[in-house]
Amino acid sequence: MDPDSVKSTLSNLAFGNVIAAAARDYQKEILAQEKAQASASANEEVDLDELMDDPELEKLHADRIAALKKEAEKRQVLQMKGHGEYREIGEGDFLGEVTGSEKVICHFYHKEFYRCKIMDKHLKALAPKHIDTKFIKLDAENAPFFVTKLGVKTLPCVLLFRKGIAVDRLVGFQDLGGKDDFTIKTLEAILTKKGIISEKKDEDNEEDGYEENQRRTVRSSVDPDSDSD
Repeated sequence: MDPDSVKSTLSNLAFGNVIAAAARDYQKEILAQEKAQASASANEEVDLDELMDDPELEKLHADRIAALKKEAEKRQVLQMKGHGEYREIGEGDFLGEVTGSEKVICHFYHKEFYRCKIMDKHLKALAPKHIDTKFIKLDAENAPFFVTKLGVKTLPCVLLFRKGIAVDRLVGFQDLGGKDDFTIKTLEAILTKKGIISEKKDEDNEEDGYEENQRRTVRSSVDPDSDSD
């Protein structure tokens, strides 16, 4: 037999033995991992069973369910009163709206004023987020009685009501830096400071993009020179 052929055959046999050994080791490792996973699953099941029988955990769970139910009922009542959205009302509805909720924000606006449109955009975005407060708007041209009664002289004018009483107001953009490009966060901070809405934690990071899109939309659709006090 050719010596080279013999060497090649022996080499192949040795390689085959190495592969076979490696395959056996791999199989053992897989079996060990499966046993470990099965053991961990068994431990988890035991732990879960123990937790389910824990009276303190059951009480916490029951309290959480009760709190969620109460919150849902509260939201439903507020939504029936018109909370959770930014709505337009007529002069005849004004008294009923501002006296029907504990906290109300009413925007006296003019449909042609550029700055009123900016305020509209921001209040519309805040209304669903602050459901405890009612957000409404009233066309100042169609509400001469309340414009005079409440001393509304500059638009936009945002009046803040607590239990039917006007407690504060935002006149134009004086409290907002005097510029058209103020952010929703700025308005939200002012309203929170005045106590008409509750402080909320940031829920997402999309507001900056939203702000820019809203400003572009308003500027592209309205003539800036149309604004007037």
